Amino acid sequence: MRRCLAIAVALFTAALPAAAAVKQSAPDGFIVEHRLHIAATPAQAWATLAQPARWWPREHTWSGDPANLSLSLTLGGCFCERWPDGGAEHGHVILLRRNELVRLSAALGPLQDMAVTGVLSIAIAPKDDGSEAVVTYRVSGTPAHALDKLATVVDQVIGLQFGGWAALDGSAAEKRTAAKKRP
Repeated sequence: MRRCLAIAVALFTAALPAAAAVKQSAPDGFIVEHRLHIAATPAQAWATLAQPARWWPREHTWSGDPANLSLSLTLGGCFCERWPDGGAEHGHVILLRRNELVRLSAALGPLQDMAVTGVLSIAIAPKDDGSEAVVTYRVSGTPAHALDKLATVVDQVIGLQFGGWAALDGSAAEKRTAAKKRP
């Protein structure tokens, strides 16, 4: 168990920004939440969400290449990573409201090997000149998992992963706006 915890911490701590969105933490589980401003409509943000190969960080793939990632935004759809000699299911869609909410059953990264349960919810709503996305990750296990020791690191990783989505959609929206202003 200690070895799994050490591996999880090592994998999660590569190139992480500071974040402080741990909503709840205990040895048997945690909840982290990130609110992201996206300079795009909910439909545009949704379309970009379905392309994790464009925004998911390389360091947080099993294959080392985000081009191997896909996310099928359909009920039962797979958030998968496929490479020539293998692959991984990072999660699958358990609830879907197009352009508004997707919920995945997903024990991400080293949490998968710990046999814990993870639920990742991504809610998108119009706000101001774009959208607000709320990414909530709930993980539960047993007290023996000592999940409270991982909560802060997982929070940082979720911020890094989905911060890439928000930033990509913002830059894409800026390009669309600039193109519209050209004579």
